[in-house]
Amino acid sequence: MTRINLLPWREMRRRERDRQLLTGSGLAWMLMGVVVFYGWWHMNGLIDFQNGRNGYLKKETAKIDKQIKEIREIKRRKESLLARMEVIQQLQSNRTQIVHVFDDLVRKLPKGVYLTGLKKKGKNITLAGFAQSNARVSSLMRNLEASDWFANPNLNVINVTPSGESRVSKFTLQVKEEKKKKQDSLDQQTGTKTTG
Repeated sequence: MTRINLLPWREMRRRERDRQLLTGSGLAWMLMGVVVFYGWWHMNGLIDFQNGRNGYLKKETAKIDKQIKEIREIKRRKESLLARMEVIQQLQSNRTQIVHVFDDLVRKLPKGVYLTGLKKKGKNITLAGFAQSNARVSSLMRNLEASDWFANPNLNVINVTPSGESRVSKFTLQVKEEKKKKQDSLDQQTGTKTTG
């Protein structure tokens, strides 16, 4: 029987296995390095992409904030202009009223009544003057009550004082300036006729 020495063959086989193991582990380490590098590169790409999106959002938010400030400024200007327009319209509608008030005051003044002073505060008018008698002051108050431009005459003070040979009544009365509905419609009609 022939004797075969298997020791070198086993040694070669062991070396071959060690080489395969080293090659496999080297390949595994290389593959793992590639996977880790790819994961790192991919995550950096995602972070850069998200940072780019965040930067874009910040820029757009800044633009929108600027537009919101402009809109607020425009609204503030608009409200200011509307308030001015309202004042102008109010002045425009009331500009002829003082003429009507003075004209009507002269028309309602009875004979024997003389005005020495007139004060206007808001809608209240204070009249001061002299009358030949108390009856003429009463007549003035009735005339003012019936007027389209005055309302609620209220006598504050009336004193009888001597003036030369006769006696006169010195009075102070308050009356409210009030444009009545009848006069409003008349003004609208004349306004439409003059503008048309």
